[in-house]
Amino acid sequence: MSLYYDAATVLTNGSQDGSFKSRIYGNKLNLKSKPAHIYALISETAKFNHFVKEVIDHADLLSAEPKGGIAAPANHPLRQSIDRHKARLQAEFTKARLRRKCATTDALKELILLENPRTTRSQPRWIRVNTLKSTLAEQLTTTFRGYRTDAPIHEISQSPAMAKVLAIDQNIPDVLALPPESDFTKTQAYKDGKIILQDKASCFPAYLLAGSQSDRATIGDCIDGCAAPGNKTSHLAALLTGNNNTGTGIVYACERDRHRSQILTTMMIKSGATSSSTVTVLAGQDFLKLDPQDRRFQNVTHVLLDPSCSGSGIIGREDTPTLVLPEDPRASKRNTASTSTTGKNSKKRKRQNAEREADKNSSTVFPTETTPGDAEETNDGSVDQSRLQKLSALQTRIVQHALSFPAAVRVTYSTCSVHVEENEAVVSRILDSDVARTRGWDVLKRHDQVSGLRSWKHRGRPDVKTRSDVEEKSDDDDSPPQPPAPLTPGQLEACIRCHPDDEEGTMGFFVCGFVRDPNGGSKEEQDQSKDSSWVTRETSTEVGEPWEGFGD
Repeated sequence: MSLYYDAATVLTNGSQDGSFKSRIYGNKLNLKSKPAHIYALISETAKFNHFVKEVIDHADLLSAEPKGGIAAPANHPLRQSIDRHKARLQAEFTKARLRRKCATTDALKELILLENPRTTRSQPRWIRVNTLKSTLAEQLTTTFRGYRTDAPIHEISQSPAMAKVLAIDQNIPDVLALPPESDFTKTQAYKDGKIILQDKASCFPAYLLAGSQSDRATIGDCIDGCAAPGNKTSHLAALLTGNNNTGTGIVYACERDRHRSQILTTMMIKSGATSSSTVTVLAGQDFLKLDPQDRRFQNVTHVLLDPSCSGSGIIGREDTPTLVLPEDPRASKRNTASTSTTGKNSKKRKRQNAEREADKNSSTVFPTETTPGDAEETNDGSVDQSRLQKLSALQTRIVQHALSFPAAVRVTYSTCSVHVEENEAVVSRILDSDVARTRGWDVLKRHDQVSGLRSWKHRGRPDVKTRSDVEEKSDDDDSPPQPPAPLTPGQLEACIRCHPDDEEGTMGFFVCGFVRDPNGGSKEEQDQSKDSSWVTRETSTEVGEPWEGFGD
């Protein structure tokens, strides 16, 4: 019965450290049961909790139990309590099913899911075919055999888990959209690493960095500076050597956290990225402490960066299970009695009564799901600007460091954040930095981007003032320090955004590419650029997301 106690511990714990999933899989709560079992129990119960509440309330189970709720001897108390009232619960279950005119339990489940769409995902289940081990054609004739392949995203988003419909993505090769609640973790293709659960937006960075066939010949070695758990790393490796591509460079995957380095290594092995010596994992390596002048990195031409961010664009923040609890009819009697008491205990009881009354009139909402590094977003929706600025500063240092590698000619920077401070503002700071100016770095213009992303319509935030807007205003010597200079219209066009819950079905995401003109800057400046001393060599404060399985 520890499984049920563990589930209760997760739901009632007030910690906001990490996402709902990570609080389970990270096991910081000293849980005894398997994380997958706890997550499944909570998720499935949440789907039908209104119905379960109705059954328990009509069975009058709580009033029949002593101690104000379900209680029993220490030996399996929950099971004993339920067994004592099994006949009553079964009768109320049948009545509730018949009230909904459902002949079977399966029909009842389907009806409940339709009645409560908010308990299910609205975002498609995105899957990337791992071309290091398989091909899209192979998967369409095996794992997805019999599936209709021309379904639009809006249809897929509303389809039940068992619906055999999918969409072949038009922006990123080898990416598929499937019904939101579909589960492919038990398929042989998933177990073999032939398919990877990865949001479409998460595939943008590697494709922007190395997706163009015409540029493959210019790619030397690569670095993934913030690699764990490894989805983007394996995607980059697949673009370089999958589908019979002949890339010969090494992908250095950095991960400063030792535990996450183990996760990264495991994923690289499972995805096949290490079998051909494509990926070299630098376990425990902080990217900011890599020496650009190290001979190992003299041929590094491309760098992929996806550093810690607020995670404000991740779909599912509001999907933390919301449970409506059964009511104890004796509570109202206790409430009435408590109002007649006085003194210190009376005040305490009044507060408890108010809480019970609130529970009666609304759903019991357990702690809101957050993601690693997302402490700046509070429960009331406000944003801690100080925390955002610290993240932005770290992100800027990481990109500046990447631009200092002698042979580097292309860098991608991405976040799963919707905040300008972590996105366009970072791009602006980079363009204004010494390393960018002296070495000839600029944004990768939209017309130079790989075709699938060049056609993507969502660009830099249009409400951000452009440089020309600022130049038209007179300077005020008494004004506070100016924020990073806003981007020009062309630079905003170079920025790619994904919006959560829009018609594209992706999470919130941002990516921008940087390219270097090898002839940019004077010779003196180029010589100076070999010294990366302008980059603050501080240890990264990156916060990693605990491993949650081979997926997104």
